[in-house]
Amino acid sequence: MARIAGVNIPTNKRVVIALTYIHGIGPQAAGEICEKVGLDLTRRVNDLTDAEVLKVREAIDADYTVEGDLRRQTSMNVKRLMDLGCYRGLRHRRGLPVRGQRTHTNARTRKGPAKAIAGKKK
Repeated sequence: MARIAGVNIPTNKRVVIALTYIHGIGPQAAGEICEKVGLDLTRRVNDLTDAEVLKVREAIDADYTVEGDLRRQTSMNVKRLMDLGCYRGLRHRRGLPVRGQRTHTNARTRKGPAKAIAGKKK
């Protein structure tokens, strides 16, 4: 089992798909990494040699912010917005949608399950 950026990569999948299991690497970036290292897109992870896995690991370390560093960077960005007290920071703090979506209806993902209001019906 290959381990890249602290993540166990699934062995029976194609390399391009397996790289997307790393937080911060999507399909586009996975394809770019395979091109840079010179891997065929149809190769599977269990067919890779140790040298190829090392090349992939080095390519990711050199060019991409992934996993823990990316999560830390994202959380610090959100924390900065909350400390500033700007509109987006207040929305994060209250657990409401940040990007201008309506909240009168919908927004259940951010707000959580609906709460019953006593004495609403008449």
